[in-house]
Parts: sequence; structure tokens; C-alpha cells
Amino acid sequence: MTHRLPIRVYYEDTDMAGIVYYANYLRYIERARSDWVRGMGVDQKQMKDEGVVFAVRRVEADYLAPARLDDELIVETEVAQTTAARMVMDQKVWRGSDLLFQAMVTVVAITDAGQPTRLPATLRRGLH
Repeated sequence: MTHRLPIRVYYEDTDMAGIVYYANYLRYIERARSDWVRGMGVDQKQMKDEGVVFAVRRVEADYLAPARLDDELIVETEVAQTTAARMVMDQKVWRGSDLLFQAMVTVVAITDAGQPTRLPATLRRGLH
């Protein structure tokens, strides 16, 4: 199942060259993951209250083409792989039919002490 989140490029997202600053793509894909998790019925605030949070363990990213001021983008998120405590997510940023950015992101569930723990049951059920 592919999750899609629309994003518009604002002036604050761009650099001196007028293109989206590279680190902002990481913000865009984070926002899309948060929206996807919420849509799966996971309350991250409640998770934190219970001593569990998500953490990004790894990002492998490719910047393919620039986005510019006022572009309308779509961030696509798909789960590529899961285990009991981690998910590998394939995320892409599109402008129309043009692929601008893609990343493979490994997200883990950890306790307050930083120890790995199982992904929330609601999320695991939704993935299978």
C-alpha cells in the first residue's frame, strides 16, 4: 500500500540558488512517515508516554533533480521490509511524473533507555 502526502515548496525551503535545500527532503519524508503512521492508527504521543519511540537508524538517499519555489510535490511512502522491531521504508518525492528524490529509510522502535523493542501491535497488524 502506497501512502501519498502532498507538499508545496515554500520560500523558506529554498537555498540561495532558489532550489530546495537538500536537508529539507529529509523533513518532507519525515512528515510523510508521521502522516502514514497516524493513518495506521498509531498515536506517537501515547507511544512516547508508554516509553517507546521511533528512531531513524539509517538513510540511503539519492538526489535526482531539484525542486523549486512553489512546486507541488508528492511524497510516496511504501514499506519495503519489516521485522518485529524495524521497518525499511521506500520513500520517493515526485513533481508530476518527475522523480526528484528517493530514499530507503530504516526506522526502529526503541525504549526510553535506547534499547530495541517491538513495533506497536497496531502497526504490525496493519502491515500484514
